[in-house]
Amino acid sequence: MTLSLMCDKENLMPTTETSPLATDPNQQVITRLIEEHLPLVNHIVFQVAVHFPRHVDRDELVRAGALGLVEAARRFDESKGVPFQRFAAQRIRGAIIDAVRAADWAPRSVRSLARRLDLVEQRLASRLGRVPSLSEIAEELGVETAELSRLQDRLFRSVVLAFDHLVADTPDEELTLVDVLADSSVVEPSAELEQRELHAYLRDAIALLPERQRLVIVGYFLQERTSQELARFLGVTESRVSQMRTEALETLRQGIQAQYEADNDADPVTGRQAKRRANYAAAIGVRQEFGDRISRGRGLEDISVVEGLLSVG
Repeated sequence: MTLSLMCDKENLMPTTETSPLATDPNQQVITRLIEEHLPLVNHIVFQVAVHFPRHVDRDELVRAGALGLVEAARRFDESKGVPFQRFAAQRIRGAIIDAVRAADWAPRSVRSLARRLDLVEQRLASRLGRVPSLSEIAEELGVETAELSRLQDRLFRSVVLAFDHLVADTPDEELTLVDVLADSSVVEPSAELEQRELHAYLRDAIALLPERQRLVIVGYFLQERTSQELARFLGVTESRVSQMRTEALETLRQGIQAQYEADNDADPVTGRQAKRRANYAAAIGVRQEFGDRISRGRGLEDISVVEGLLSVG
């Protein structure tokens, strides 16, 4: 017997084509059992699919289930008194689970973690009426936010998708994964200009810091000196170095952030510390012309680590 199993991607309903060579009575019985119970495959797929991640291809589940149905029809023994539908359902479900496990290289602990996170997110979404934040999920799980981020990284690394995997929400739009992946080697001109401007502001802001704070920032982040070395060089304690580093980062953050904020309706600056910060921000803004700022300037080029700590832009 030649049996071909195909899957309609629209309704996930398999169809069969039976060879005219199938004249043997036993083969005819097997073919009849398969044809009559093909809807059972679709029914079981919808039952088990809810337990699998979204990236698992439902068509693949249908194909695996159809093969399980074929195997059930070949092995069915009516004399044992078990209805074929019950016997076939176990075979179909087992074939689907085996196929998913064979294609999944992540350990069971990761999959268990994924199900746990999904349940927590669904429970919080129902309770809050919105998508829960990372901190809310972490609190519900009883872990730190950093630990939850590491757990999610493990889950993301466990998912392997083909480049032709469809990511569009609507069936009319055939958008694949390769269509939406960002090319890290190509940077949009506007993003490149914004990055250059931010780096220029950061270079100017560091240069305009008070001398001891500038020495701490440059020494700690750019020259990779330890707090102990900087404390010995400046003649202060390590705790004082840590304090100066914190103060300098806050000064940098506020000074650079002021370059992106409109101050037309700002209240008059009062207080010595507020005036000092306002003067510092103004000095950053006038230190270079716009054309010079977006050109590839020299000095303090390796500043990405400082930029990440400021969280501005």
